[in-house]
Amino acid sequence: MKMGTMKQLLLLTDGCSNTGEDPAMMAAFARRRGITVNVIGIVDGNGTDPGLAEIEAIAKAGGGESRIVQAAALSETVVNVTRQAMTGTIYSIINEELRGILNKEANVESLPPATRSEIAEKVEDISEEAALELLVLTDMSASMKLKLPAVKEALYDLSMSMQSRIGPSSFSLWTFPGKYSAAEERIGWTNDAGKLAESFPQLLSGGITPTGPAIRQALSSFMEMSEYDEKSI
Repeated sequence: MKMGTMKQLLLLTDGCSNTGEDPAMMAAFARRRGITVNVIGIVDGNGTDPGLAEIEAIAKAGGGESRIVQAAALSETVVNVTRQAMTGTIYSIINEELRGILNKEANVESLPPATRSEIAEKVEDISEEAALELLVLTDMSASMKLKLPAVKEALYDLSMSMQSRIGPSSFSLWTFPGKYSAAEERIGWTNDAGKLAESFPQLLSGGITPTGPAIRQALSSFMEMSEYDEKSI
């Protein structure tokens, strides 16, 4: 199976968007362009925040994973969601190929146990070896201020995990709202995962939560990356 570059947008947020386009619509737009949108909702208490439904809707529209966690559990969740999304992408491709070869109802789960085990091992190898483009989009609205130390720690752990991969990886960090626009690029595309957490000590939280416009603006970075890759061939 030929595996192209896996493209992921990881959204870290704790509240409802309150201006601009519907973020789920923008996540669906990303999915149509081969970019998986994963969302981690960071909560303070018992997980009854009204923004939780939106978090799940964004991830569903973007074909990705969603998790609701307290700040203390953020680091492990960020790493797991990123890796699970890679695995999910690979299984989706395998299932699509199976349906083309066998029938419309075919999928990995319908195969004999021994065959499923072989595929699972192959999927793990591919997820480590395939090229990855990961853009982290972090909510910096006012309510996130006390959660920023946990976000920084989570991105540090993510960077350590990603550096252990065999395949080529590129990373970018965006935050929203930006000073003059919906979102702002903090770290341009780099192969050094360690840079993901570097700029956080200087970041200040803002007011509004333009999640939809922020996703739209961050997606332009993937387009620029694709253009760069084409020119490099």
